[in-house]
Amino acid sequence: MSKNKNQLISKTNLHPRNKHREAYDFQSLRKVLPELAQFVKVNEYGNESIDFFNPDAVKALNFALLKYFYKINNWEIPPNYLCPPIPGRADYIHYLADIIGPQKSKINCLDIGTGANCIYPIIGITEYDWNFVGSEIDPISIKNAQQIIDSNQILKNKIELRLQTNNKSIFEGIIRENEYFIATLCNPPFHSSAEKAKIGSKRKITNLKKGKISVVTLNFGGQNNELWCEGGELQFVKQLIIESQKFAKNCVWFTTLISKKDHLSSLYRLLKKQKVEEIKTIQMGQGNKISHLLAWTYFTPLERSNQ
Repeated sequence: MSKNKNQLISKTNLHPRNKHREAYDFQSLRKVLPELAQFVKVNEYGNESIDFFNPDAVKALNFALLKYFYKINNWEIPPNYLCPPIPGRADYIHYLADIIGPQKSKINCLDIGTGANCIYPIIGITEYDWNFVGSEIDPISIKNAQQIIDSNQILKNKIELRLQTNNKSIFEGIIRENEYFIATLCNPPFHSSAEKAKIGSKRKITNLKKGKISVVTLNFGGQNNELWCEGGELQFVKQLIIESQKFAKNCVWFTTLISKKDHLSSLYRLLKKQKVEEIKTIQMGQGNKISHLLAWTYFTPLERSNQ
């Protein structure tokens, strides 16, 4: 079986409502973003593609996807900031919609670490008409995300950005008194140090290119706060869980992406100590990568049904 066929099959792992289940239609994408054409080449399997190790090519592809599928006409990120793979981010939003279920009133979500790319609010607004508060510790990310919001009519009055001035807190200073969210979502920093982030990226690229490399180029970019924090993903999510108890009545569902399956067992133990009402875990797959969406709530099923 050819590599190309494997790639097409792997896309069926995406959520049924995910618009990116099919192979990229580069002809249509070039029509909405002509500058993408310079990066599109025919690969060894006879299919059009881009060099996914070229950051400029990846950013152009992302912008084309946002224009074509989500009607985003203006989107830019600063150099070396995270340029997220959109199919996986869309999967999170669709599975979160399944968890939330039908609601009687408008849906307000809190995106922890919105980033300069503002990707989760973009997909949540254009797919489900949700409203968002986006928190961020980096002023440059806040400024860039606000520029994206201001330059796209479809996003205006749908997102409020808040700067987290205390990098030791996640919810404190962001969720206001008597404020209410249906869900929070988060892509936690994966690595525990800048050095480990570089090593991890080098290992990933070496494996993909099947050879040794000496210089690490992050095709999806990322600043330090986007890629690593003290204790890495596990410690960040533990803090997320501990802080969530204080805001148990401010949010129905707390959710986060978990990149490493081995982290789940200790997180389950902590959640039980926190006496949450219910825990949900959803496996998500994109290509050969498997991640999990972890969700928990302090609301009883009856309380949730009344929302």
